[in-house]
Amino acid sequence: MKTQKFKFDVNFNERLEHVLNKNWNLIAVSDYGGTNRYTYGDCARLFLAMHEFFNKRKIKKGDKVAVLGRNSANWAVSYLGAVSYGAVIVPILPDFHKDDVVHLLNYSESKILFVQPGLFDGIEIDRFLHTEIVISLQDFEIIWEKKEKEGNIIEIEKKIKIDVDNFSLPKIDNDDIASIVYTSGTSGFSKGVCLTYANLMSNIVYAQDTMPLYPGETILSFLPIAHCFGCAFEFLFPFFTGCHINFLAKMPTPTILIEAFGRARPSLILSVPLIIEKMYYKKIKPVIEKPHIKVLLKAPLIGPQIKKKIKKQLMETFGGKFREIVIGGAAFSSEVENFLRSIEFPFTVGYGMTECGPLISYMPWNKYAPGSVGKAVDRMEIKINLLNDGTKSGEILVRGANVMKGYYKNHDATKEVLDDDGWLHSGDVGYLDEEGNLYINGRIKNMILGPSGQNIYPEEIEAKLNVMPYVQESLAFSRNGKIVALVYPDMERIDKEKISENDLKAIMEQNLRLLNAKLPAYSKVSEIKIMPEEFQKTPKKSIKRFLYE
Repeated sequence: MKTQKFKFDVNFNERLEHVLNKNWNLIAVSDYGGTNRYTYGDCARLFLAMHEFFNKRKIKKGDKVAVLGRNSANWAVSYLGAVSYGAVIVPILPDFHKDDVVHLLNYSESKILFVQPGLFDGIEIDRFLHTEIVISLQDFEIIWEKKEKEGNIIEIEKKIKIDVDNFSLPKIDNDDIASIVYTSGTSGFSKGVCLTYANLMSNIVYAQDTMPLYPGETILSFLPIAHCFGCAFEFLFPFFTGCHINFLAKMPTPTILIEAFGRARPSLILSVPLIIEKMYYKKIKPVIEKPHIKVLLKAPLIGPQIKKKIKKQLMETFGGKFREIVIGGAAFSSEVENFLRSIEFPFTVGYGMTECGPLISYMPWNKYAPGSVGKAVDRMEIKINLLNDGTKSGEILVRGANVMKGYYKNHDATKEVLDDDGWLHSGDVGYLDEEGNLYINGRIKNMILGPSGQNIYPEEIEAKLNVMPYVQESLAFSRNGKIVALVYPDMERIDKEKISENDLKAIMEQNLRLLNAKLPAYSKVSEIKIMPEEFQKTPKKSIKRFLYE
């Protein structure tokens, strides 16, 4: 493989050491509603205690250390304690089945597991092939050790005497692997993405250079930090910036989030589309669809005043202090995007993938092109491998400092996505405009071939269907040569309005007619099937399509 065009030399541990020294007495991480709260100096002592603990247990640089738990200050400390030692961190999503957890521990050859105690219940330790120590994320006590030895992390930490003047971290090589990230994916069991220290640092530095967050400010971490998006931008970027990260461990329902935003008042917010869309459909749309409000919104003098009031209320919903909301991880509803733009709400949509740690494209909200996912970020380039279907769309290829080293112990899978020139084949279809803005059509593997060879993207059908009456979410795919749509209805609205089963079927038939009127003849949907329960989703809230097609 040819050398990548963009080499990145900012050293992870050197920058981390600088951040810890500079912000020694500032609050670094805390648990929302909990008792754990550490300054940057406290984190430094815990990192060194972990290093000494690892050394006593004969953990070497390059050995794997897994962490399994929901967002917490101790999760963050465990992550940075391991990678600053030179160990490879293996974040495991708390949603994984216990059998999958054991498989990942064995496959990654993880020697230590940091775990939230409740998630360890039922895991069969006699199936461990390499794991020798299990440590509680609650208090860093040893839960289980294959060969019992004296001393634990907290005992060591109490004996460490350091301050800002005599603290330092070991040397690490930026090209070494820092993390192996397993996502649940949408097509079955996932591969382990090997991210180097340079991959992580390139994402962090880009965010520091372009995203509006500054030392001493607060951020609320509610996306799963075992996933790349949350880890990079709700944890690593703010930590390296000298911010206070408030970790929310609870499931982020709109009600819980509104309360947490009000208390934490974050300066920057990262979100997946589903959270923003739910707030819009539950809180805003019912108001603006009232007949008299619709009329007033069109009035030249009153309309702008109503929009200004809605914007102010929405800003307060998110704490009232943030400068921007960055949305990523899945397709964003065009209806919600258009409304938010109409009220000049400060949001932007970015694009990335775990294999890029994750960032590929982004633009600040005031420079963001509607419908796009921004432009290629620094040290990354994008090109389109045309599909030869008469359009300017094609597979999105990316190359640069953010691109992974490869898949862990999977040479064949790595060769499938990384070509000899260093281009990562994303599997996504999109196009670039003349200004370099990137637009996404959908996934190649989801693409449906039309009757005369046309390329049909189910995501585009779903985007139109999701904004129709009583539709909460949908899934479109080909079955027996016809396009079928599955719909999970808005049950809260249906119950509130006492809609009967027969009435709902009639509504969906009307939706089908309206939908097909908006679609080309070759992509018309043959039927809508109503789903009795929500679609199963990945941690980043993408529907697990393979379960339904």
